[in-house]
Amino acid sequence: MTGRLYGVGLGPGDPELVTVRAARLIAAADVVAFHAAQHGRSVARAVAEPYLREGQVEELLVYPVTTEATDHPGGYQGAIDEFYEAAAARLAAHLDAGRDVVVLAEGDPFFYGSYMHMHKRLASRYPTEVVPGVTSVSGAAAVVGRPLVERDEVLTVLPGTLPADELAEWLATTDSAAVLKLGRTFPQVREAFDAAGVLDRALYVERATTDRQRTLPLADVDPESVPYFSLALLPSPLTGPGNSPERPDDAPRTGEVVVVGLGPGARGWTTPEAADAVAAADDLVGYGPYLDRVPANPRQTRHPSDNRVEADRAAQALELARSGRRVAVVSSGDPGVFAMAAAVLEVAARPEHAGVAVRVLPGLTAAQAVASRVGAPLGHDFAVISLSDVLKPLDVVLDRLRHAAAADLVIALYNPRSRARPHQLGQALDVLLEVRKPGTVVVVGRDVGGPEESVVVTTLGELDPETVDMRCLVLVGSSQTRVTPSGQVYTPRRYPA
Repeated sequence: MTGRLYGVGLGPGDPELVTVRAARLIAAADVVAFHAAQHGRSVARAVAEPYLREGQVEELLVYPVTTEATDHPGGYQGAIDEFYEAAAARLAAHLDAGRDVVVLAEGDPFFYGSYMHMHKRLASRYPTEVVPGVTSVSGAAAVVGRPLVERDEVLTVLPGTLPADELAEWLATTDSAAVLKLGRTFPQVREAFDAAGVLDRALYVERATTDRQRTLPLADVDPESVPYFSLALLPSPLTGPGNSPERPDDAPRTGEVVVVGLGPGARGWTTPEAADAVAAADDLVGYGPYLDRVPANPRQTRHPSDNRVEADRAAQALELARSGRRVAVVSSGDPGVFAMAAAVLEVAARPEHAGVAVRVLPGLTAAQAVASRVGAPLGHDFAVISLSDVLKPLDVVLDRLRHAAAADLVIALYNPRSRARPHQLGQALDVLLEVRKPGTVVVVGRDVGGPEESVVVTTLGELDPETVDMRCLVLVGSSQTRVTPSGQVYTPRRYPA
């Protein structure tokens, strides 16, 4: 006997607007499936989270593309069709095994919802039920307090992906309208409202019913600030003004500093939490090359600086936050590992910055990234040491290195060699060779996650310091670190007695 497929609508965003039936089915399901873009964050799962339970199988269905730019031989449609077929096959495997599958859908499953693509492929083969949800259009009308239609009026629902002239024609001939699928389509949507002569009564609603909800007159919206989960609303002309939409400067702003780790290189290594914090910021503060990794947004102000002015950079961020700005201080890797988190907290402890909120968001470290490229060299105890003597004496660096080597720890060496201190790596190797055998495994990762990535597995005796620069991280194995016949490196979890 097969499982049962459920397409479950979650409503516009507030978990309390999930229907009783939807909540019950989510809690009872063997498998809960939800879609997400390539960043991996699922709005649907976040809404449904209060109703999930331990032990459920979660199927994350990640779209291969989010725009029409793709290398797939079948173009965008070919790529997306292939994805839907593969996703349906994954769900079918659960259904064939007798598991009930709930597919989550923002709003209503049959209203521009991703679920319908699973329905078309699976409903003819398995018992299926669709649970309707409150649509984003209804949620938006509710939060602005404007009825959509009354008496004999006509409501027209339009996708923002239509050409501007076609949108304008529809808008000019209807009583009330909702335009969905905004984001990158917003400029042409605004143009259409203007051409139809209705821009003055159009409203903008973003993330309706959630704690990130925003409402504005459509004419006041900055196109660069528009997310996909927003819509343009043309309410009924027969009703009154309703709730006053917020204007950009209506509410007092509380500033804060968020110290963010972007990860070591590839954009996919930036966590969703860090990406959200960067996207929400008014100001970005950081070392110039790290700021260059963040896509440009004209809404944001960038404050690039040199690599050796951490305290000044932290003070600037805190001053901006005190004036009510949301500030993201950007680091590479993890901000708490030889990066900006400690600098910001040191400066924030000064009396003049009392009361300024500071948060630190973790990131993938360079040591983890390099280790992953070769296997698991950090599989046992390890130490992390910076060879830079800018903020501590070189004698302290070498003494710590000597003790870590004597303890037979795997050692990750940050800041191994620069133009200003070209000899220190050689000195560090001499210290290591006092207690480590020349055959000790060494991994050198350069620009891991970046366009010039290279990873070399060598030994302590054969490592040439001249091949190492500041874009490298050096992993020195313990006496137990091994290289497999296939070239993978690992340090066993058990240590000999």
